[in-house]
Amino acid sequence: MTDVAIAAAPNSVLTEDMLGRFLTRSSEYDRENKFFFEDLEEFKEAGYLKLAVPKELGGGGLNLAEMSKETGRLGKYAPATALALNMHVYWTGIAADLWRSGDKSLEWLLHKAIDGEIFAAGHAESGNDMPLLLSTTNAEPVEGGYKFTGKKSFGSLSPVWTWMGLHGMDTSDPENPKIVHAFLPRDSKGLKVVENWDVLGMRATQSHGTELDGVFVPTETIARVVPIGATGIDHFVIATFAWALFGFANIYYGMAERAIEMTVESLQKRKSLALTRSYAYHPDYQHELAEMVIEFEGIGPHIEKIAEDWSNGVDYGAEWGLKIVAAKYRAVEGAWKIIDTALELAGGFGIFKASGLEQLWRDGRLGRIHPASGAVTREFVAKTALGINPDEQPRWG
Repeated sequence: MTDVAIAAAPNSVLTEDMLGRFLTRSSEYDRENKFFFEDLEEFKEAGYLKLAVPKELGGGGLNLAEMSKETGRLGKYAPATALALNMHVYWTGIAADLWRSGDKSLEWLLHKAIDGEIFAAGHAESGNDMPLLLSTTNAEPVEGGYKFTGKKSFGSLSPVWTWMGLHGMDTSDPENPKIVHAFLPRDSKGLKVVENWDVLGMRATQSHGTELDGVFVPTETIARVVPIGATGIDHFVIATFAWALFGFANIYYGMAERAIEMTVESLQKRKSLALTRSYAYHPDYQHELAEMVIEFEGIGPHIEKIAEDWSNGVDYGAEWGLKIVAAKYRAVEGAWKIIDTALELAGGFGIFKASGLEQLWRDGRLGRIHPASGAVTREFVAKTALGINPDEQPRWG
């Protein structure tokens, strides 16, 4: 296995030297539960945070398929760094897709990104497994905009973000509730970052909680007001799913590639008193490695094809949601199988931090937690395939 599996995109700014430094720092960030400040400075200098911004506005002009490859390459070496930056990247990518389609409503965001602003995502909420489509955060309509009150989880880039894209629910008309998608600056009155990030994996993301107490957002930075549920999936919402989930998918795909490479190297070197040659010649270990490689070979073509279709404007209509969540689900589930098997084949040394695999295993487990969850994915895919309204509640008996 080589870097050929995840090739560099056009206009790539990720050099092998950079990726090597990110890998070296990754274990330190993880061990100390520390944000990747040193990495971030390199990304800023290289222009990584502007790659998805259209060239006409001063960016790199990468589309979803191209940017996903960059995200995957970074995920192979520094998954937590890649995951956090994906939040910023997907906002710029969404705004760029809208801009290219003729919708200039988020052009201001692209200019902000060129000026060095960093965008975070405020979608995760406790008790809400349908992010974007529902919300526990209240969006109260007031003169000139909305006031947001609620709690957001997983605020990646918490130490450095300057703008947060978020959503809330406007229930002022109980018969016609709406989801309000908005952006607010870090210095907004009533906003508080709660430093509570002490978790199993992806520790360098520093995804602290965010509390909103009547935070005012003016109409100028309200991106969309749409119906709740699947009815409200417009171009902005489906683009959010596409850019976010293909970022997730490629990060874990990159991690799976690294797990295989580590396993191959380990089996070629690992010896036992009971064997005359290395574990590379052990039939059962060969079998397990083959299963890892076969699983890996199926992930790449799937996520690449759907990302390319999105970037090329293929019209799947209402099936776009199915295509996106299915590809993400396939990638993270397959990657977890690969990474978990890698730890099993590594032997006792694999659980030591010095192995590098222990951290990869903890980070890899989190892929299945990212939305959409397995349960939500299967429900959405099945309902779409059956022609059932995704908003329809399940009934038994």
